[in-house]
Amino acid sequence: MISRTLKIKTILPKARVGTRVLALSLAALPLAFAGFGAKAETLQAAYSVRIIGLTLGTAGLVGSIEPNGYRLEASAKLAGIASAVTKSEGGATSTGSIVRGRVLPATYASASQNSKETRTVRMALNAGNVSGAEIMPPPDPYPDRIPVTEAQKRGIIDPLSALIMPVSTPGPLVGPEACARTIPIYDGITRFDVPLSYVGTRRMEIAGYIGPVAVCSARYRPISGHRANREATKFMADNRQMEVWLAPLEEARALAPVRISVATMIGMLVIEATRFQTSPSTTASTR
Repeated sequence: MISRTLKIKTILPKARVGTRVLALSLAALPLAFAGFGAKAETLQAAYSVRIIGLTLGTAGLVGSIEPNGYRLEASAKLAGIASAVTKSEGGATSTGSIVRGRVLPATYASASQNSKETRTVRMALNAGNVSGAEIMPPPDPYPDRIPVTEAQKRGIIDPLSALIMPVSTPGPLVGPEACARTIPIYDGITRFDVPLSYVGTRRMEIAGYIGPVAVCSARYRPISGHRANREATKFMADNRQMEVWLAPLEEARALAPVRISVATMIGMLVIEATRFQTSPSTTASTR
């Protein structure tokens, strides 16, 4: 057990590229509703996080999703053996509006803390285009880091908004349309795409939801902000062992992840819902 713990301590920093894909991490997906009877809905979800069969931590997602606006809050915390290796936790919030079936993020903020430092990211956006950003402390200026251009900060989705995915056509939510998308994500440091493709459906039973889920395969496509020569970046770009399972948000005509699996350099990382509770929302618009 001691040797496995040391291995986790060595590899965990290299797995950060994988957790960005999740955005997945949680850990990664655009938010848009184009009509077809979309209504307000709230979501409360809890997730377990495991790697190589060991408990890594827990995460939570709370959202209010309406036809013309949304607000999302997420949190994550290390637990089990990982918490003995390093103390780490984080959270994020995102708000925005929905216009003609497009998600237009307005604000994104995240904070993460470990035993060495606290990092905060704040972004202001206008119609999906970054109008201002602050990252403290700024990322290390490694010579192999690919610069993010201003053009690459346009038409993006922040990592938290990416956890809710729309189906803008009539018909069942769980089907090929659930995965028919490529998600342009910018987290304030790195810009990457996550293409999804439909694999099939499965049945899932968790607290708050019993029924079919859409299974999508996912890829990580780095664009900028990453370190081109880093081994973990190359591993993730070639990684074909990534899936996301999506459960329906019937009122909002959208889906959200109930399971995300990503192969890492030491084994499979799995984020899986232990509770997925939805209900019609009676709150006022977040716009």
